[in-house]
Amino acid sequence: MVRSAGGPNTGHTIHLPEGTVVLHQLACGVLRRNVIGVSGPGMVLHPMKLEEEIQDLERRGLLRGEVVISDRAHVLLPIHEIEDAWQDDLRAAKNPSAQLGTTRRGIGPAYEDRYGRWGIRMGDLSRPAVVRERLELLYAVKAHVPNLPPIDQLASQLAETGAHLAPYVRGTETMLWDAIARGEAILLEGAQSTLLDIDFGTYPYVTSSHPTSAGAMVGSGIPPTELDSVVGVAKAYCTRVGAGPFPTEDTGEKGEFLRRVGGERGATTGRARRTGWLDLVLLRYAARLNGFTSLAITKVDVLGGEATVPVCVQYVLPDGTTVHDGLPLQATDLLKVQPVYQQLEGWPPFHEKLKERLRREGASALPSPVRRFLDFITQETGVPVEYVGYGPGRDETVWLGPPTPPGRARPLTAWSG
Repeated sequence: MVRSAGGPNTGHTIHLPEGTVVLHQLACGVLRRNVIGVSGPGMVLHPMKLEEEIQDLERRGLLRGEVVISDRAHVLLPIHEIEDAWQDDLRAAKNPSAQLGTTRRGIGPAYEDRYGRWGIRMGDLSRPAVVRERLELLYAVKAHVPNLPPIDQLASQLAETGAHLAPYVRGTETMLWDAIARGEAILLEGAQSTLLDIDFGTYPYVTSSHPTSAGAMVGSGIPPTELDSVVGVAKAYCTRVGAGPFPTEDTGEKGEFLRRVGGERGATTGRARRTGWLDLVLLRYAARLNGFTSLAITKVDVLGGEATVPVCVQYVLPDGTTVHDGLPLQATDLLKVQPVYQQLEGWPPFHEKLKERLRREGASALPSPVRRFLDFITQETGVPVEYVGYGPGRDETVWLGPPTPPGRARPLTAWSG
């Protein structure tokens, strides 16, 4: 299993029989025996926090797979965290509406240094002279950032932590190519969402990497010709963390209901997520951009007991024209749209009796309104739903069978806003 982008700004919550685990920089494969979990070359990794994450799993007896860290992954430093907070505060001071609401985990500045060619890579940590040289350059270009730690202190930390992590660090691209040649299965684990892509998301309210299927290829080193399938994961409703446009956001009682029942808080920051209704305009866009071969719809249980379930099928623009899919260049244009909803029939609560039937009988036990909801998503997006999740447990996901494409997706409409 390979994580290909991002860093300690995203937490993946896994519910195990032994308890809940939140992984920030490790691939989920490290929790399973006979699985290699790769933190890939497209990531930015905080070495001290990464060491703590590994130690925590070892202490709990949950590190069952093998940890492998790409030597090409870039190092996220404490100075990047300081710079991240300083930058976002500066935006807010200049223009409150320009504040991005970042996690302040240093992701943006780390990627800036990566592409500015100032960065330190995980494979460099075993070479203290190289690290010292890079740190001196970084401190020179960040002289305007206040409260940076002493360079000697940071160099010493990196040398010590680098020595501890050295057994896990290696070239991962050849390892993955060899696995492909042997016919082994490789799962690329997404982090964050399409609408946060630096190029194709709601810029500037985005992350600093490419959380798309194409980005996963670059961030892992796997050739695109080796890709077999792309499973898009979407909730039965929508959420967003941080600032940025959210056309289907519900700021009333229903939004609070989704937040409370869905447990919608960021696994890394603990911030409450903004909540709203499934947006098929944006899901269609994500499906086309990523080339989804199927969908996994999660958290249908959260909506259990609702009389009707709103689903956004298109936008009405200020000039009266409609948009069926696509994303405008200016994120602020999404603030001006009027979502058009179709009210779908609700379904019963997912009580334990229903869950037990689903575990025993599989997809045939799904309530018919849920099936119609999933069929509607397939019809509207042109992507078949292959999986449906009705709880956080490993046994609370139903496979609906091999995906059968419903036909060619309709052409994308031009954004006229």
